[in-house]
Amino acid sequence: MCAQVVLAEDDEKQAELVRRYLERENHSVTVVHDGRSALEEVRRQQPELLVLDVMLPGVDGLDVCRILRQESDIPVLMLTARTEEDDMLLGLDLGADDYMTKPFSPRELAARVRTLLRRTSARAVEPDTMLRVGGVSVDTDRHELFADGTLITCTPGEFRLIATMAARPHRVFTRAQLLEQLHGIDQYITTRTIDTHVLNLRKKIEPDPRKPVRLLTVYGVGYKLTDG
Repeated sequence: MCAQVVLAEDDEKQAELVRRYLERENHSVTVVHDGRSALEEVRRQQPELLVLDVMLPGVDGLDVCRILRQESDIPVLMLTARTEEDDMLLGLDLGADDYMTKPFSPRELAARVRTLLRRTSARAVEPDTMLRVGGVSVDTDRHELFADGTLITCTPGEFRLIATMAARPHRVFTRAQLLEQLHGIDQYITTRTIDTHVLNLRKKIEPDPRKPVRLLTVYGVGYKLTDG
């Protein structure tokens, strides 16, 4: 597996050794020697992996990891001479995916890199279970509803209703079609149940529930979810 790797290590001899081992694995390696350059290269290249020394001049590795975790899910393998457990846990808490203490075997580092890249590749091929319609997002695996990035609490019936419409945005669903989706969820369901769910959902996902622009009524037919 070949990958673009940014290596941030202030010890030039150590950096050269690691670079050689990674290039033997057919990775393309960019070496930088301070934290600010690490941030710049990751932002510019969007590499598959960052190998990050903790003790960097300017911006240290922990701060680099903290900043990048707000912007990216790039895998981070941290390197450090610190052996205290608290330091290791801090790096992992900040979002590092793996942690190696110096001195280490370059062969082990190369193996850790392979493992991280395989893990990342496996995540990349996982199906996206998030349905997005404008500012509304529905995660069907986690059973979560979001409106403009905010997690919304909803009942099982409301969730089934919004998930059904999010899977086919702009399609008009009749009340009868929506009723079919609620069998087994709501014990006693009527067309009034559908109308009540729609009203409650509008209160939760609409900027102004009195003037809906997302969950719309198509008079004489039913409802549809749009990206308004």
